[in-house]
Amino acid sequence: MNLRKTVLTIVAAALFAGAGFAQGTKAPENKTARFGNPTGIARKYQSYISGVIKKVGKDEIVLTKTRFGVDTSIKLDAKTKFVTNEKPGKLEDLKVGDLVFVDVNKNKKTGEMSAKKVVSGVTPIS
Repeated sequence: MNLRKTVLTIVAAALFAGAGFAQGTKAPENKTARFGNPTGIARKYQSYISGVIKKVGKDEIVLTKTRFGVDTSIKLDAKTKFVTNEKPGKLEDLKVGDLVFVDVNKNKKTGEMSAKKVVSGVTPIS
């Protein structure tokens, strides 16, 4: 009976020590993202294409620093919606150098992307 109590005491002490150690450790830093922390943006924008505007035209924007690693051209049309600082915006609000998130439709045959929504004024959480 004494041996059984001793073994149970040792096992319980080991479990409590392990739980205390786990709470004191810091989570490993994620260094796999190509351009910053992939979870640093609100969930609703994680499926969008993000990048920095390189060129703005009346029917097209060109993004750099995208997940594709190359400059990406996205077509704009009359149905494209613009959001700036969480308010309705317009094409004229976009400037070269702005960080934007773009919800796109991709043509399966040509691979051409057209914007459904362009969101600017959102800053990543560090």
